[in-house]
Amino acid sequence: MSVVKRFLNDTAIYGLSTIVSRLLNFILTPILVRKLDTGIYGIFTNMYSWSALINTFLAFGMETTYFRYLQKVDEKDKMKVFNNSFIVTIFTSLVFLFVLFSVISPASEWFAANGLQSVADYKQYICFMGLILAIDALAVVPFAKLRSENRPVRYALLKTINICVFVCFTLSFMVFIPWLIRTFPSLEGFFTWYKGMWLGYVFLSNLIASAVTLLMLWPQIRGFSFRVDKKLLNSMFSYSLPIFIANVSFIVNEHLDKILLPSLLPGNVGERELGIYGAISKIAMFLSIFVQAFRLGAEPFFFSYAKNENAKKVYAVIMEYFVIAMVLVMVGLSMNIEWLKYFIKGGNAEQVARYWSGLDYIPIILFNYVLLGIYMNLSVWYKLSDQTKYGLYISGIGALVTIVLCYVLIPKYSYVGAILVTSIAYTVMVLLSYFWGQRNYPIPYKVGKTVGYLALGGALVAINYVFFARNFWSGNALLFVYCAVVLYNERVVLLGLLKRG
Repeated sequence: MSVVKRFLNDTAIYGLSTIVSRLLNFILTPILVRKLDTGIYGIFTNMYSWSALINTFLAFGMETTYFRYLQKVDEKDKMKVFNNSFIVTIFTSLVFLFVLFSVISPASEWFAANGLQSVADYKQYICFMGLILAIDALAVVPFAKLRSENRPVRYALLKTINICVFVCFTLSFMVFIPWLIRTFPSLEGFFTWYKGMWLGYVFLSNLIASAVTLLMLWPQIRGFSFRVDKKLLNSMFSYSLPIFIANVSFIVNEHLDKILLPSLLPGNVGERELGIYGAISKIAMFLSIFVQAFRLGAEPFFFSYAKNENAKKVYAVIMEYFVIAMVLVMVGLSMNIEWLKYFIKGGNAEQVARYWSGLDYIPIILFNYVLLGIYMNLSVWYKLSDQTKYGLYISGIGALVTIVLCYVLIPKYSYVGAILVTSIAYTVMVLLSYFWGQRNYPIPYKVGKTVGYLALGGALVAINYVFFARNFWSGNALLFVYCAVVLYNERVVLLGLLKRG
C-alpha cells in the first residue's frame, strides 16, 4: 500500500495544481461567454482545437520517450536523454514557425471565409498561436524532467503561475481596461491602441503566460548542450515515432469534430454551434482535471515501477479505484447541472438560451472523459513492453472511425453528432487496447466490477434526466445512492486504510 500511497500523493499534488489552474481558467468562461457572441466563442474553441493538433507534431512523442529512456540508460547517460529530447523539440519548433509564417496569409484568408472576423484579425491570431505552440513545445521536456525527478510541487507551482498570468492579463484586457475607460473618460487617450472586446487579447495573454513559464524552467534547461548521441537518438526515434503518430491520431479523435464542425454546417451556423459545444464542454472540465492529474502522476510512476514483481497487480488496483472515482465525479457533475449552468450564462436572454440548449448532453461529454481515462490507464501495456506500434494501430483505427462518423453524424445532428462520434471512437479504442493488451501484456483487471460501476453511474444519471428533468434534489439523492454502494462494496479496503492511517 505504501507504493500506491506514494503514487496517490504525487497524483494529489498534480491534481491540486491542475484543479487550481483549471478553476482560475474557469473564471474566464462566464466572462468570455458574456462578452463574446456564440460565433466568436466558436472561433476561440476552433483555434485551440487546431493548436492541440499541431502541438502533438511539435512534441513528437518526446515526453513519453524521455520517461522510457531514463529507465534504459545508466545514471551518467541521463543528461544525454534530455539533450536528445530537447534538441528534437527545438528542431520541430523552428521548422513549424518557418512553415507557419510562410503560409500565414493564405491560412488567414481560409479562416476568414466564414466572415465573422477579418483577414487581418486572423493573421494576428495565427501569429500569437504559433508562438504559443513553439514556446509550449520547448517546455515539454523540461516539465517531463521535473516529473521524472519526483518534484510535483515545483511542477504544480509553475503550472499555477502560468494560468495566473494568463487569467490576470485576460481580465485586464477584457474587463479592467474597459472599466477604466468607462469610469475615467479622460484616460481614453492612453488607450488609443485598445480594440475593445477583441478575441486576440486572449491569445496574447496566453503568449505572455507561456513565455514567463519557459523562463522559469531555466533551472531544468541549464546544463543542456547541443551534443547529439546519434546511436541513442536513433533508438529514441524508433520508440517515439509510433507514439508520435498515435498521439496525432488520438488528437484527431479528440479535436477533429471541433475543427470540422464549422465547415460541415451551412453559413455561420457551424461557428455558433461550435460556440455552444465549446461552452458546455467547459463544465466537463472538472472531470478532465481528474484525467490530467492521473496522467501526470501515472506515467512516470508506471515506468519507474515496471521492474517490480507485483507491478501488474498494482496497475490493476489503480485502474479499479480510478474508475470508481471517475464515475463519482461524472455522476456528481451531472446531478448538479442546474446550478453549474450559470457559469456559461450568456450576456442576454437569446445567448443564454443558445448556450443552455446543450445542457442535456453534458453527461455524455463527461462519460467520454471517463472512457479517455480508462484508455490512458490501459495504454500502459504497450509503452512498458516497447510495443508502441499497437498505440499507433489503436489510435489510427480510432481516428478513422472519427473521420468517417464526423462526416456522417455532424451534418445531421450538429454538435450532438460530434459528441456521439467521440463516444464511439473512445469505446472502440478502449476495447482494442484491452483485448490486445491482455494478449501481449496481461494485467489482471477486474472487468466485471469496472463495467458494473460504469453501468450504475450511467443508469443513475439517466434516471434523473429522463424522469426528474435534471432536478437538483433527486439528482443528489441518486448521487448518495452511488456513494453508498461504493462504501458498502469497498468497506474492507477503506477500513484497512483507516486503520493504517
